[in-house]
Amino acid sequence: MPTDAHPGPLRVLVLGASMRTGSTNARLASLVARMVTTAGATVDLARMREFDMPLYDGDVEETQGLPDGALALRDRLERCDAFVLSSPEYNASVPGVVKNAIDWVSRVRPQPFKTKHALLVSASPSLVGGNRGLWALRVPLEHLGTRVYPDMFSLASAHQGFTEDGQLTDPALQTRLEETVDAFLRLVEADVRYVCLQRRWYEFPGDRTGAPVTQRAEG
Repeated sequence: MPTDAHPGPLRVLVLGASMRTGSTNARLASLVARMVTTAGATVDLARMREFDMPLYDGDVEETQGLPDGALALRDRLERCDAFVLSSPEYNASVPGVVKNAIDWVSRVRPQPFKTKHALLVSASPSLVGGNRGLWALRVPLEHLGTRVYPDMFSLASAHQGFTEDGQLTDPALQTRLEETVDAFLRLVEADVRYVCLQRRWYEFPGDRTGAPVTQRAEG
């Protein structure tokens, strides 16, 4: 069984990855957090502002170590079984603050992103939503060993997408998000609870496990 398995409820970090106070991604993160709680899991709801860190600089890392914000995010990741990232889309890609946080935390050993399950969601004022940014976000996370859930959720025209009580204005989208969150949690539950599952993956460059890729398994 994975060493982080535990008898209590699933622990899920839900991170609103925008810096803006009135962010629609913060609203989406709050909605997902309520859905996760309703499903019986324990939620740690966070905002990117809680993890202040400078632009990644190898010289700074060598002389000063990792910044407190990166270590705090590392701690929150290590305490969870899975995480949900609600990220805006900047110029059809990943916001710099999100990529910078990933870059800093990726310097920690053992790698905190590795073996975690992740669900990616986005809220965007664009008519096409934030899917382009989410596809770009999958690349560094999967590179680091995160098991990114295949289905993603993107809310288009997000400035008009929420009711006063924080639900989605479109009932069909509300249902789809609920179904996506529930399916994601069932996958995480199976991975955390059941010893019959065996997990295999390729190591990311820089991972020093000493085991041949073809024999790497965790039960």
